[in-house]
Amino acid sequence: MPRSRAILLPILLLLVAMVSIQSGASLAKGLFPLIGAEGTTALRLSLGALILCLVMRPWRTPVNFSAWPSLLGYGLSLGSMNLLFYMSLKTIPLGIAVALEFTGPLALALFASRRLLDFVWIALAVFGLWLLLPTEQTSAHLDPLGMALALGAGVCWALYIVFGQKAGAAHGAQTVAFGTIVAALLVFPIGLWQNGSTLFSLDLLPIALGVALLSSALPYSLEMIALTRLPARTFSILMSMEPAVAALIGLLVLSERLSGNQWLAIGAIIIASVGAAATSRGKPVPPVEH
Repeated sequence: MPRSRAILLPILLLLVAMVSIQSGASLAKGLFPLIGAEGTTALRLSLGALILCLVMRPWRTPVNFSAWPSLLGYGLSLGSMNLLFYMSLKTIPLGIAVALEFTGPLALALFASRRLLDFVWIALAVFGLWLLLPTEQTSAHLDPLGMALALGAGVCWALYIVFGQKAGAAHGAQTVAFGTIVAALLVFPIGLWQNGSTLFSLDLLPIALGVALLSSALPYSLEMIALTRLPARTFSILMSMEPAVAALIGLLVLSERLSGNQWLAIGAIIIASVGAAATSRGKPVPPVEH
């Protein structure tokens, strides 16, 4: 395979994965009027866990019980991240929610840094957040609770990375299957409490299955392929473009129009993420189930 094709193919796969994840999120919003964000998250994680178990068959892998605390933390942070993210989508646009969520891994990447250049990325991220704050001069107000939920999802994403690296060292590729099971066990009772027997309606199954496939099985597989074929820094830089992809999907699919300041805020957070990834000395941000 020529070198140009060898590079372009994983880049294309990663872009498809990002579109898939955000399309899954936009499809999930269609379920909110029926079963709410809690019920949608419960179905998405439960079906995702079932798909991953059928594909990966984690029961064939010996369980390292000494590593269970990190695996439990990984699953709980994954479930909490998904729940908070979907709850934020009830009141704020998809692109804004993803941009706010990205501040979690960005902060984690810059937390221990003492280089002057990294403070430039911090300043850009803070500038982006400042642009999203409501002012008297703009009519494009964002719901404070929705913003807080998205930022909370970002904190959970950072914890997901920390616990995921430890759990992955012990359980390898099966970590995501085990973690998704834990996440489903956390969120499913909440969805069941909110919706009761409605959660088991067969009419919801096709859409919920589509959300699970678009948000889990397909993008995770594509990201894993891209991660093994791209340099770590390139992978992280490309992943930083996801807020822009989310904003475009939100515009095209959900008709979520953003103001000039909101686009500028997303751009500032993206530049901060790209800059942090390009100058980082660590590992790339691992694939994550939004």
